[in-house]
Amino acid sequence: MRTSHKYFRILASNHINEQLIDFRSIQVVTDGCCLKGTVMKNLAATALSLSLLVFDVTAEGEKPMLVINPNGSHPSAKGPADYFTGTVRVDAPFKGTQEARVSGATVTFEPGARTAWHTHPLGQTLIVTAGSGLVQALGQPVRSIKPGDTVWIPPNIKHWHGATATTAMTHIAIAEVLDGKVVDWMEQVSDEQYAQGL
Repeated sequence: MRTSHKYFRILASNHINEQLIDFRSIQVVTDGCCLKGTVMKNLAATALSLSLLVFDVTAEGEKPMLVINPNGSHPSAKGPADYFTGTVRVDAPFKGTQEARVSGATVTFEPGARTAWHTHPLGQTLIVTAGSGLVQALGQPVRSIKPGDTVWIPPNIKHWHGATATTAMTHIAIAEVLDGKVVDWMEQVSDEQYAQGL
């Protein structure tokens, strides 16, 4: 038997506070003919999925599970001279709340700009998004980094990172907080140390 499906009507009882869907009241109508069996089960599962997407099931008084900070909601900040050499811009810093320990920011280094030597108690991940940069761990050679590169700096490894002398570099920096600290800043990277990577 061939059935023309001109329209579907799904009638469902939604009790959002109890997060319950009553499937006994779901009816699919196709040209006056009701569907049963496997087709009905598939449509019931689809109805449940769609209802969970459409309705807000957060109970009254609970905090939302998702927080979006709109672009531009945090003003750009200049990288402090105590921690950076040259012109550095820090955008959209984020910080974990309560049990979340992750923090970070998008950092842009103008040509020649760089961090001071520093360490992170739980390490740091850099994701290079633009330009051309340099990174060095103490006692190791200066390494070149480009867009698409990710860099993992293990916990308590003294290091620095920044732009090359001729090209700006932007990266996303991500680190975790331990005992209220995400970074330990140290002395500035000297021009001689920086020049080793040029």
